[in-house]
Amino acid sequence: MNTQITVIAATNRGRRLAARLGDHLDAHVAEQSPKPALRHAWSNSNALVMVMASGAAVRLIAPYLESKKTDPGVVCVDDEGRHVVSLLGGHEGGANELARRIADHLSTTPVITTASEQVDLPDLGRLGERFGCRVEGDVAAVGAHVVDGGAVHVVRDLEWPTGNLPYRVSDDSTCPQIRISDRLSDTTVPTVWLRPQSLVLGVGSSRGVSAAEVGELIDTTLAQANLSPASVSEIATVTAKSDEDGILTAAAERGWPVRCHTPEELKAQDVPHPSTVVENAVGTPSVSEAAALCHGDELIVPKQRSAMATVAVARRLPRGRLAMVSLGPGSDDLTTPRAQEELAQAEIVVGYGAYLDAAKRWIRQGTRVERFALGEEEKRARFAVEAARSGAAVAMVGSGDVGVYAMASPTLEIAGADIEVVVVPGVTASLAAAGVLGAPFGHDHCHISLSDLLTPWELIERRVRSAAEGDFALAFYNPRSRGRRWQLERARHILLEHRSPDTPVGIVSDAERPDQEVVHTTLADMDVDSVHMTTVVLVGNSRTRHSAGRMVTPRGYRESHER
Repeated sequence: MNTQITVIAATNRGRRLAARLGDHLDAHVAEQSPKPALRHAWSNSNALVMVMASGAAVRLIAPYLESKKTDPGVVCVDDEGRHVVSLLGGHEGGANELARRIADHLSTTPVITTASEQVDLPDLGRLGERFGCRVEGDVAAVGAHVVDGGAVHVVRDLEWPTGNLPYRVSDDSTCPQIRISDRLSDTTVPTVWLRPQSLVLGVGSSRGVSAAEVGELIDTTLAQANLSPASVSEIATVTAKSDEDGILTAAAERGWPVRCHTPEELKAQDVPHPSTVVENAVGTPSVSEAAALCHGDELIVPKQRSAMATVAVARRLPRGRLAMVSLGPGSDDLTTPRAQEELAQAEIVVGYGAYLDAAKRWIRQGTRVERFALGEEEKRARFAVEAARSGAAVAMVGSGDVGVYAMASPTLEIAGADIEVVVVPGVTASLAAAGVLGAPFGHDHCHISLSDLLTPWELIERRVRSAAEGDFALAFYNPRSRGRRWQLERARHILLEHRSPDTPVGIVSDAERPDQEVVHTTLADMDVDSVHMTTVVLVGNSRTRHSAGRMVTPRGYRESHER
C-alpha cells in the first residue's frame, strides 16, 4: 500500500477545504466525484480524508470494509471544517493521529471515540511497536479488560525491551496476560502476545527450487519448533541465491526481507553441520546454518531439509535500547515531542535529580526512576548502559542538548554495539539564550567551555584566542563558578586584544526559566561578577550590533544586502 493520504470531497465548498487540507497534509486531492475517487483511493492510500457528512462517508466506505488490520484510516471533516471525526482505523490505520493533526490545523477539537483514548491508555494493538514487537492474540478481549480497569499478568519469556506497559499489573496468573515471547504455546486465559523480532531464518536451496517448497519447509520448521512466524525478522542466504525466485517469492509472501551474505562471511561462522558438497557448489561449507548465525546469536533449530531446500533458525539475543533524551533549556514547550515520547515509553529513566524533576510530567506511572548526584556522571553512564544490556528500554535525561557538554559523550564512549542507542536532540542553552537576545549567531560562531576541570586551561586559552582572531561570535559555557572565578575575565581580555571595546555582549542567566535574567552590555562594560554557572555569555563578532534592543549579527560581511 502506498504511504499516501487522499482527500475526497462531495461539494464545491468541500472541495475548497479539501484543496487547503491537501496542501497542509501534502496529500493527493481527488478530482473525481466521491464514488470513483474512493474506488481508486481505497487500495492506493493508507489514509483517507472525506470532506462530507459522516453518514455519506459511512455509506461510501461500507462495501470496501474488510479488516481493521488492512483497511485505511478514515477521517471525516464537515464542509466548514468545524468537526474532525476519526471514523475508521483509529489505531491501526492512524486515523486518530491524523484527526488530531487536521484539528490542530483547523483550530478545532478532534472527535476520537476509541475506548483506550477515553481512559488515556496506549492501544494494545500498537504496544511495543517502537521496539520492533508485533502484536498477536486476543487484543479485543484484553483491551476491553484493561479499559474497564482490570489488571493484567505480564510474562516475559524473553527480556526484550517493550517500553513502559502502563496497565495495572497483577501476579495472579489467572488474569488476562501480556506475554513477550517468540514461542507458540497454549494459554488458558485471554492473551496478547508481543512478538519481538528475534528470529533469523537461514535458507539454502538448489537452483530452481519452487516457492511452494521453500515456504512449506519454512512453515513446517517453525511449527515443529513452536516458533511464531511473527517473530521472524528476516531470511538470510548466500549471495549466489540473491536471484533465486523460490526463496525471494516465499519471503515476499510472508512479508520478510531477504539479506544476502558472501561466502567469506558464511565461512566465518562455526556451524554444527558443514558440508563439502555445499562448499564445492557455492564456496562455503554451510548456507542455512551459517546465514542464520550471521545476524542471530544462537542456533536454536539446526538445518532442516526438503528435496531442494534447507532451513535453519537462529535467535537474536535481547538487545536493549538506550535513549539519550534532551529536555531543552527549561521551558516545557521547548521539550520536543520526540523527547516526551521517549520518556513515556521508557521502562527505566536515569538522570541527575534536578533533570528528573523537570522530566517527571512525561514519566509514566510504574517507570523505574534512578537518581544520581552531581559528580556521579561516570556511575550514571555505566548504570544506564548496563540496564540497557539487560534488555530494558532506558532513557537518560539531560538539560539542553545531551550531546553538548553533557552525558551523551561519556555514555556513548562505553556503549557497545550490543545495545541500540538513540540520541534525541534538544534546544541548547546557547540557542535559548540567542533566541532571547535576538540573532547573535547570524554568521559563523563557536562554543567554548571555560571549565578547566577536564580540559587544561592552556588549551582553552588557545581556543579563545583562535576564535578571537577568526572573528567568530562566541558562546561561553560554564563561564564561572564558586571555584573558578578568574577564567571569564581572562577570556574577556584576550577578546579585547582583537575586538572593539563596544562589541555587543549578551549575558543570559536561566534562559527560558521563570527566573530568567537578560543583560545587554559590551565587552568593555561586561560585569563578570554577575555571571554564574547557569549563565551563558554570548559575545558578538566585529559586525554584531544592538538594534532595537536586540543583539544582531549580519549574515555576511558585504556592505550590500545581496542574498
